[in-house]
Amino acid sequence: MRWALVKVSLAVTTMVVVAFAVPLGLVIRELARDRAFSNAEREAAAVAPALSITTDRDELERVVASAGSDAGMAVHLPAGDGQEALELGRRRAAEADIAAVRKLGRASTTGVAGGSTLLQPVALSTGKIAVVEVYVPESDVTNGVGTAWAVLAAVGVALILGSVAVADRLGVRMVRPAQRLVEGAHDLGEGRLGARVPEEGPSELRLAAAAFNSMADQVVQLLANERELAADLSHRLRTPLTVLRLNTASLGEGPAADQTRTAVEQLEREVDTIIRTAREAKPQTAAAGPGAGCDAAEVVRERMAFWSALAEDEGRKWRVAGADRPVRIPVARADLAAALDALLGNVFRHTAEGTAFAVDVHNGEDAVIVLVSDAGPGIPDPEAAMARGRGSGSDGSTGLGLDIVRRLAESTGGDVRIGSSVLGGTEVRIWIQLDGRAPATGGHRQPRRRRPGRLAAAYHRSRSR
Repeated sequence: MRWALVKVSLAVTTMVVVAFAVPLGLVIRELARDRAFSNAEREAAAVAPALSITTDRDELERVVASAGSDAGMAVHLPAGDGQEALELGRRRAAEADIAAVRKLGRASTTGVAGGSTLLQPVALSTGKIAVVEVYVPESDVTNGVGTAWAVLAAVGVALILGSVAVADRLGVRMVRPAQRLVEGAHDLGEGRLGARVPEEGPSELRLAAAAFNSMADQVVQLLANERELAADLSHRLRTPLTVLRLNTASLGEGPAADQTRTAVEQLEREVDTIIRTAREAKPQTAAAGPGAGCDAAEVVRERMAFWSALAEDEGRKWRVAGADRPVRIPVARADLAAALDALLGNVFRHTAEGTAFAVDVHNGEDAVIVLVSDAGPGIPDPEAAMARGRGSGSDGSTGLGLDIVRRLAESTGGDVRIGSSVLGGTEVRIWIQLDGRAPATGGHRQPRRRRPGRLAAAYHRSRSR
């Protein structure tokens, strides 16, 4: 592109220079010729008054000498009244040309060796016609033409070089952003996801660079979401693994039971490895659209029916409150089920057998609170537990379960808090906004705080029980 622009500029400027310089050079040459012959006409006109008065040779020689160089001027007097034809100076024109001028009575120019001659007829007092010949050398005709043409050529070359330089700079200004765009696309194609393009150059290239950077961000986000999904799906496998591990406790002793327990432990380790090696990213859980979502109470009842069987096997007391009426939330059913399974799985995994737990649902005008509490030892550092990939510090804890819950809440504009429950252990509070606001792009944002009066009152009453 750069060299194409330079070639086009070179061709256009050359044509413009030629179109103007050639006619101007011809005009300058004609002006020099006209100037030389005008000077010759003035010299011939200076002799004409003397010829009309006298034809004396001595007088005419003095007049010719005063009018100009006698080497470049000649006077041709015809014969008559007993006088012979008289010629003063050096004759260069042919006799036929002189006779033609005398006969026609008008000035004429003719070419001679080394230049041209001006033949000017002059009427004598006797009625005869004399001819004044003025020699115009070729050097006078071309005087200053070469210099003028050299100046024109220099100006033309300067214009061409200047246009090429300007075109080259413009080409660089256009080509460099285009090259960076090509390099960025190549880097992105090679897998370097951090490749970005500076938004500079012409407006079209700036828009292209902005579109490329936006596309690259989307690619990175899509890859992060896909890897995040792989980690989350792996984490969901821990729920049935927890059931298998708890069921193996009832197998008793024997080679088959030991092999089953060993296989379950190995499978749990493999799942933990998959979770930890998945790329760290923070994709967003898709919030349900208008009119979509699920019934939180129904999902709570369904998941508690699943976990209650395990709770009875381990002698755990459990309680569900607030799930007797429909509670619509802007969250996909599968996402809410995965979040509840993650929290209840943590209760069974990190608390001793016989530890009680409860799930409470509080429905307000603009938010829904889901509380999962237990009577276990609690979490010493809630902030560390909420940090993705760190977990609570105990064996088998990756921190992804709480992160799944947090992303679900933040996808609606809510949040997740960890505190102490009335049962004496850990309480995880999921605050779900009912207006279904999507999360901000590029990370977790701080949700907007509201004060749902009746919901807050119900929440505090549940904690005081």
